[in-house]
This record gives sequence, C-alpha cells and structure tokens, in this order.
Amino acid sequence: MKYFGTDGFRGRANEGLSVDHAYKIGRFVGWYYGARQGKKARIILGKDTRRSSYMFESALISGLVASGADAYMLHVIPTPGLAYETAEGAFDCGIMITASHNPYTDNGIKLVNTEGYKMDEDVLEKIEDYIDGKLEVPLATEDAIGCTVDYMQGRNRYIAHLIASCGFSMQGVKVGLDCANGSASSVAKPVFDAMGAETHVINNAPNGFNINVDCGSTHIERLQDLVVRNGLDVGFAYDGDADRCLAVDERGHVVDGDLILYVCGMYLNKHGRLAKQTVVPTVMSNFGFTRALEEAGLKYEATAVGDKNVYACMRENDYSLGGEQSGHIIFGDLEKTGDGIMTSLRVMEVLRAEREKLSELTRPVKLYPQQLVNVRVADRDAAMSDPAVKEAIAEAEKFLAGNGRVLVRASGTEPLVRVLAEAPDESLCASANEIVLKALESHKA
Repeated sequence: MKYFGTDGFRGRANEGLSVDHAYKIGRFVGWYYGARQGKKARIILGKDTRRSSYMFESALISGLVASGADAYMLHVIPTPGLAYETAEGAFDCGIMITASHNPYTDNGIKLVNTEGYKMDEDVLEKIEDYIDGKLEVPLATEDAIGCTVDYMQGRNRYIAHLIASCGFSMQGVKVGLDCANGSASSVAKPVFDAMGAETHVINNAPNGFNINVDCGSTHIERLQDLVVRNGLDVGFAYDGDADRCLAVDERGHVVDGDLILYVCGMYLNKHGRLAKQTVVPTVMSNFGFTRALEEAGLKYEATAVGDKNVYACMRENDYSLGGEQSGHIIFGDLEKTGDGIMTSLRVMEVLRAEREKLSELTRPVKLYPQQLVNVRVADRDAAMSDPAVKEAIAEAEKFLAGNGRVLVRASGTEPLVRVLAEAPDESLCASANEIVLKALESHKA
C-alpha cells in the first residue's frame, strides 16, 4: 500500500502525515460507513498524548462531520481501549491517533472495523484512492451534517472491563508502573489501585513532547531502578499507546514478550486454558524461548512480524495465546488486539495463583544473546531485493553453521532494515551481523 503500512498510516507530523491526509480519511470514512449506505455513521475516535494528536483529531472530526457522520470522542485512551469500545459500543468503525513507540515528532492513524479488528485492506485501499483524488465523496448539507459527542464514559467502561477481568486481589503487592507519558497515564494506576496494589508510578505526566522519551517499554532502565530501589515485587512498562507491555522481575531483570508468553502459556496450559497446547510467537522470538516451550511439552507456530499476523494465525487456528518479543501479547479469550495493561494483569494473575516470584517462573528459559541493528535506508524494497544483500545473508547464516540464525527484514512503519543475529555468544552475533551490515552500506540514507 502507498500510505497504510502494517500498523496504520505513519509519518512525521505535517510532513509524511499531514492534516490534509487526516481530513480526507475522515471525509471518506464518514461517507463510506454512512451516506453511502443511506444512514448516519457512528465513528469513535481516540488519541495518545503527543502534541500533534490534538491537531489530527480536529482534522479527522472535521472530515467525519462534513461527510455526515457523528464523531464520538474518547480523548486520550490506549489503542486497545479504542478497539474494545468500538466493538462494545457497536460503532461503525474506530480511529486511533498514535505513533505508538515512535518519538513525539511522529504520528499515525490506525483504523479498526466494527468488531474491533484492524481494518480490512480493501477499505484501506479505497481510502488511499480517495486521498489520491481517484474517488469523489459528496459533502453533507443541512441536517445531514454530523455532530461531535464527548464520549468520556467509553474510557470508564474500558477501565471497568480491565478490572472485571481480574478475579483476584493485589492486596499487599508492591507494583511499579512506567506509563511512558502516554495513553496508559490515565488508565493503569486507577486499575491497579482498584485491585488493592501498592502502586508506584513513573512517567505519567504527559506534556505533549515527552511521550516515549527515555521511558516506557523502549527505555526500561528507569523502571528497573524503581523496582530495585523500592523493593517492589514486579514492574510493568508500557509504550506510548499502551498496546505493549514488558515486565521487570523483583531483581530488576527485564522480562520481555517471549518470557511473558512462556509464563502465561505454562500457567494457562496447567489450567487447561491454552488452546491446542500451542503458543503463537513471531519469527523474531528467541531460540531459547521456543526450545523451553518444546522442553515443557508445548507447541508453537511462528508467524511473520506484526501483531496483525499473530492474531490472524490465532483466529484461523483457534489458538488462545500469542504475541511478540516487543510486548504485544494477545489473550484470545479476552481481546482482539494486544493490550499492555491487560497483559500486566494476566501476569499478576499468574503471580498471585502460583505464589512464586517472577524470576522463578522465568528460570527455565535460557535466552540466546541477540543483536539487533536498525539500518536507515533510502529505499527499503531496493535494499531487500539487492542480490549482494541476499548473498551476505546466506554467508552470515553459513558462518553460524547451524548454531544460530540471521533474520533481515524491512520495517513496516519506518525507513529501516532490521538486521538480527542470534547465537550462543555476543561475539558470534556481532560477526554475523557485520557481514550483512557491510552489504547494506550502499543503501544507507
């Protein structure tokens, strides 16, 4: 697609993604789900805390109401909260304004369908055609013009949904939360407080510019320090729109998405809740993680990178647990997309039920060292199709001789090629990566 990647329409605010783009998306969606079908569409919107989100929200709403749709504003809310309320409130579709873990200078627009799933590609293609002037959409007039509705109760319903998913108490548990100065800032603490936890929160004072800055799931050091310094039982770090979660055990060690999948997978299987005894990770998951699953008698089915691919595999095969190393975890019996806060609650369920420390629950997994290098390139497709790069990848895999692997892929949201080496020690990772990095030199931006 020209504009929409694996996780929405992303770009630097008013450069790659402009107010004009947002207005046109609103115009098309408002018409497509409304006047085109002879009805008034109900569209729900949410946003994260970056400064430009307010600008894009206004542009989207202008487009929606100009096409005759009613726009329901959730204001700041996690992406999974928007998806949940879209489905529960029977809205025609939902629009989330966020660039997730990217810096505040970026933003993005994600669309979900009426069931809360990521938007169907045929609809996204039509939106792109309208943006490029290939389609005409009429303006609404007179009483057909749409209105805006302040829909704060939607966020309250989402918070209630999170609390209701817990059949246990956190009384006496000391928990650290890093809200990344993002969407979790207004949701996570109220949930943990309601469950009775002693909650220690950092990075929950968004100012429009500090989202993801040296905090959250992409910069977890401050949470590690908080947990160790205050003697906390566990810590959780979210990203900007709170669809990811990484954990920190009581010793300050990072518990990534692979380890969370292992801990939750073992627990769900023990209680007969892991469908087909299968976990769905991605090709980025650590070899040590998949080996630990096999040793525990569990199966796994790896997908391409992206929570969209994970959930597609889960739906197609009726699996109940999947996710990514980055912290997108999907509990199929509870949700349709990754939800960072829900993930932290499910980890807490395991800790309370098993009466074990998180470090003990992750002990059986011996992770292989991984080295990931992001190379900014002028053209992702040209770099990936270059015969010299392909030859270098084959050479790196031969160098590891079956004792590791090399995975090279183009980012779906940024002009990057990601080079990942995995091997028994760091030096082997570095040597394997260097072979590929040399071949990518000529493609650097």
